[in-house]
Amino acid sequence: MINMSNSITDNPDMPWKSTDPLGEALHFLHMSGVFYTRSEFTAPWGLALPAFPGCLMFHVVTSGQCWLEVGEDNAPHLLQTGDLVLVPHGEGHQLLSKPGTEAAKLFDLPRKQVSDRYEILQHGQGGDITNLLCGTVRFDHPAAKELIGLLPNLIRVKTWQSTHMEWIQSTLRLMISEAKELQPGGETIITRLADILVIQTIRSWMAEDPQAQKGWLGALQDKQIGYAILLIQREPARTWTVATLAEEVAMSRSAFAARFKELVGESPMQYITRWRMNQAIAWLKHENLSVSELAPRLSYQSEAAFSRAFKRFFGVSPGAVRRDSDLVHL
Repeated sequence: MINMSNSITDNPDMPWKSTDPLGEALHFLHMSGVFYTRSEFTAPWGLALPAFPGCLMFHVVTSGQCWLEVGEDNAPHLLQTGDLVLVPHGEGHQLLSKPGTEAAKLFDLPRKQVSDRYEILQHGQGGDITNLLCGTVRFDHPAAKELIGLLPNLIRVKTWQSTHMEWIQSTLRLMISEAKELQPGGETIITRLADILVIQTIRSWMAEDPQAQKGWLGALQDKQIGYAILLIQREPARTWTVATLAEEVAMSRSAFAARFKELVGESPMQYITRWRMNQAIAWLKHENLSVSELAPRLSYQSEAAFSRAFKRFFGVSPGAVRRDSDLVHL
């Protein structure tokens, strides 16, 4: 993962000048693998993947070529050896030997189950060979979900044209080697390498796409507003006000509130509430905390006050989510 200091006081007079809020957002991109597949296709072939809400899907063409159709227009995208593509929002899509080929549904095809989360898929009619390494992964941290939610419906990197070509290709080679014959610990290695590839792909998109300079991502790249967001995320238990945040970044209250809303698209207090509620969901789902433990962690004076705020935000009580985590999807 990206190496970053946890200190935010390197410069005590102007700490925001020595922090990297965008880097910290990337730091939270720890993936939980849903499953990984090594696919061996022979033309003609077609594969229809269902939607996986709340997940990101990636495909790496390790040999041959294929076509990807995703989105409302289903415009075909040619993928060639070395191409890495992300479908960030878990949208259903098709991989085809050529446009117009009939696509079989993923779960209708026989697959060799190597482990609980790793399988080998073979499909096709014996023609030209295409091999892919694919994965479906999930991000649990609220900052990761915030970032993923801003990505386009498709990100594609041609590794031989990337400024990080050699590094990405060597990572891909290691991933492919592990995938060909899964050894003890191989699934863990593939997961970690997938982490790196996904982060590098997102970094590449942020460096090249003007959309990455807008909204929450753009706000993170503003030294003072980005630092304020970082403080909110690091210290959700602190009793934040617009005034205290403005003071932290040496701005007037009115100037800070105006710039925050302009860049982020909501007021500081709205953002604080949304961040705390999303953090509450993450803790309820993955740390099994009680409602009474959550309240002080999120700056609420009582369990009842927190429960009321949670229900206003999500429409269900935190206790209900604790019993059934599928009631709320971020």
